[in-house]
Amino acid sequence: MLTLVIFLPVLVAAVLPAVPRRAVPWTWTAAAFAEVALVTWMWVAHGTGGGLSYETDVRWIPSVGAGYHVGVDGLSLPLLALTAVLFASCALYSLRQTHRVRAFAMLFLFLETVCLGLFAALDLLLFFVFFDLSIVGMYFVILLWGHGDRSRSALKFFLYTFLGSLVLLLGFIGLYLGADPHTFDMVELIRNPPHGGPAGLTLLAVAIGLGIKTPVVPFHTWLPPAHTDAPAAGSAILAGVMLKMGAYGLVRIAMPMLPDAWRRYALAFLIVGLVGVLYGALVALAQENIKRLIAYTSVNHMGYIVLALGAAGYASGDADARRLAVTGAVTQMVSHGLVTGALFLLAGVLHDRAGSYDLGRFGGIARDAPVFAWLFAVAAFASLGLPGLSGFIAEFQIFAGTIGSGTAAAAVTGALAVLGILVTAALFLRVLHRAVLGPPGELTARVTDVRRPELAALAPLLLLSLLIGVVPRGLLDTIEPVSAAVVGLLGR
Repeated sequence: MLTLVIFLPVLVAAVLPAVPRRAVPWTWTAAAFAEVALVTWMWVAHGTGGGLSYETDVRWIPSVGAGYHVGVDGLSLPLLALTAVLFASCALYSLRQTHRVRAFAMLFLFLETVCLGLFAALDLLLFFVFFDLSIVGMYFVILLWGHGDRSRSALKFFLYTFLGSLVLLLGFIGLYLGADPHTFDMVELIRNPPHGGPAGLTLLAVAIGLGIKTPVVPFHTWLPPAHTDAPAAGSAILAGVMLKMGAYGLVRIAMPMLPDAWRRYALAFLIVGLVGVLYGALVALAQENIKRLIAYTSVNHMGYIVLALGAAGYASGDADARRLAVTGAVTQMVSHGLVTGALFLLAGVLHDRAGSYDLGRFGGIARDAPVFAWLFAVAAFASLGLPGLSGFIAEFQIFAGTIGSGTAAAAVTGALAVLGILVTAALFLRVLHRAVLGPPGELTARVTDVRRPELAALAPLLLLSLLIGVVPRGLLDTIEPVSAAVVGLLGR
């Protein structure tokens, strides 16, 4: 069933050329919602226990110990669900797409298969293939349907992230050579971590490759122009799903396969995470372009994840606190995907109506577009971590796990990172005051309220954020067995 879930979107893409043009958006939407239903069924059937489900292991390249090995657990299932939901929202949002509709739908279906495949992969080479294909797919999304200086932004995105993938491949080769027997199988590498070769250099290569995709400071500079010039649906997928590939790889690959090296250099991850939190928030505060602002908040939120994962490795005293930090990091991946995906789609509504992202040219939007104003306010409060929404659940666990870890360095960095919430609150309140509630701007008259497809795309994302914020147990019970396993593997 998992193989069907992974490859159904690309199979639908293959038949789209034979579908009448008017039916293309609805075919895409139907396939996207079929994916949501299938992933939901898998999650219900898996339950909240540990271990792998829906595992398939077929020999692919026997000479190097690589295979088509896929499966799901409490780490991958939430991200598979996030992927399915965001792609379904983008399909609904794009029902009014008029430019190269067939190619647009086919490319997004291809990207959905790639993203699902990466989160289900249990073989390093298979992971790498999906990782690289995601770069190609998003490059064409920005290049063909973007705006502004899209050619330069697409090229910068491709070169940066492709360089990261090459460094990541070197790290994977280091893992392969350090294993005895040599293998690319993730399950085997976790069961018997590589002991040969320079583990520190291998971790450096893996961390840089995944860090560029996350992105962490200073490897983040491709992100703002890519988001600014991408179409709204492309930005939602890039931020909501593709940034999680790097963070997911840290939890799935770097931490359990290189536990000694991760513990040894965990302080570096703590510092990098803290820098990302503060730098992303402060730079976002200075932005006048709403899309660049949201892009820098992504740097801020992904910094929380790296901070928590660093604390899980650096702390040696309280295992419960370390487990809480990992659970918070994974919850943040899901929360950030939902909320930032919604924010980018809302920014797309502004650009669709007025052709601009300039905050200074909007004001008083709530007067003529009250539904848009409410949706933006909910998304903004979720992003800054207001209680009752998913951002609070994630950030509370991250701070509790980091500060309560029992080590001075983790506690200090965690306490300093709390300042990021204050700055994030300031920047979103500034946006709400200027664009939504302030005096009318020169472009305000062009902003009409959200249309039905846009509302249908946005409402589920924010309702899920509210559901996680009010009733988080279903998500947390799924994640916690994997968090405990990761912390246990770090303690070997």
